[in-house]
Amino acid sequence: MGATIAEKILARAAGRERVRAGEEIKARPDFVIAYDFPGYTDVIFRQMKEDFGIDKVIDPERFALFIDHMVPAVTPQEEELHQVTRDWGAEQGVPVYERKGIGHQVAAELGYATPGAFVVHFDGHISQLGTYGALAIGVRRHLLEAFVKERIQIKVPQTTRVDLTGRLRPGVMARDVFHHIVRVLGPSACRFQVLEIGGEALRHISLEGRQTITCLAMFTGAITAIINPDEASLDYALPRARIALDPVSSDPDADYAAVQEIDLSDLEPIVVIPPSPANTRNLSDVAGTEVQVGYLGSCASGRVEDLRMAAEVLRGRQVKPGFQLHVVPTSQEIMRQAAEEGLITDLIASGAFVTSSSCDYCFGRMGVMSAGQRAVSTGTLNVRGRMGSPDSEIFIVNAAAVAASAIEGKIADPRPYL
Repeated sequence: MGATIAEKILARAAGRERVRAGEEIKARPDFVIAYDFPGYTDVIFRQMKEDFGIDKVIDPERFALFIDHMVPAVTPQEEELHQVTRDWGAEQGVPVYERKGIGHQVAAELGYATPGAFVVHFDGHISQLGTYGALAIGVRRHLLEAFVKERIQIKVPQTTRVDLTGRLRPGVMARDVFHHIVRVLGPSACRFQVLEIGGEALRHISLEGRQTITCLAMFTGAITAIINPDEASLDYALPRARIALDPVSSDPDADYAAVQEIDLSDLEPIVVIPPSPANTRNLSDVAGTEVQVGYLGSCASGRVEDLRMAAEVLRGRQVKPGFQLHVVPTSQEIMRQAAEEGLITDLIASGAFVTSSSCDYCFGRMGVMSAGQRAVSTGTLNVRGRMGSPDSEIFIVNAAAVAASAIEGKIADPRPYL
């Protein structure tokens, strides 16, 4: 019996020829990544010294810190947190990346998405590095172990394989693909497993779109998602790779917990109804629902492909008076490219408010809603209070639908505008 890509990566990280799903192993992460956030990194830094007596991390080049929340700081306490992170990074010889964008995206741009690498973070959206054949897992509060030990204990997960077939129609995006996967599989079908995405449809889905799909893996219950590297992903990742590893792929006879084939040919735009990321419907079911706010951004969306689609919908049109459309590119590199293409100009001309990359709109620190307001969003979550008042509502849609809804002030199908 062959091995999955996840099993192969963990076997190398554990210094073994082979591991099997269900085994408890000790594996050495190739990269340990975090963003500074109160109660997480500041506590880890303190516990290293006070509880473990450790002054230096092992192999600081394996570590990376991002300042992408609370940017810019609006209180002295937030800036103090950032300075603690800067000081710790300088003391440890660990790079701290600040104001470059959302860390999960910037990590890929900077080469931490090395094909074949084992990556850990406390935030599960790091799973998007799986687009490039890296096994990137959110280990939550257990990230401390990776700071104080060279190897962490992990149970080798089972893998569920999803093969995508067919081809997306205009106006349907990778965001819709992921939410359709949730609709087909269910929100806990991959609980504590790896979600492996494959199938011939991937040839027609951009790397940006694949990052959207892998980023959201947690909403199937999975601990991460991964795609076997192909020419497109290797062309992007290998020139940036921070370490030399041989890319690996699942064997044809790998042992999967389940295999599911999903045809995308007839897929239409999807909406996720509040207050749960599992409430998936066709957008047409709620078209016409009044909305007051639009958010296009986050680590799941907000890449150049999303901005292009929104700009195509909005070009020559205007955001409805009174509607608040916030556009937040996922990284500064993406914003630069969008500016060079003229997309930023088009979005601003239509009435969108475009701002520099940060996580703050997604987790409700900026652009908050009051009671009774509704948003269309490409953010990661639609739970109560995510973007302000617990009595506001968030409808998750694709980037084109955010733009169409901004024009009408109602949830709108983007396809007539394309």
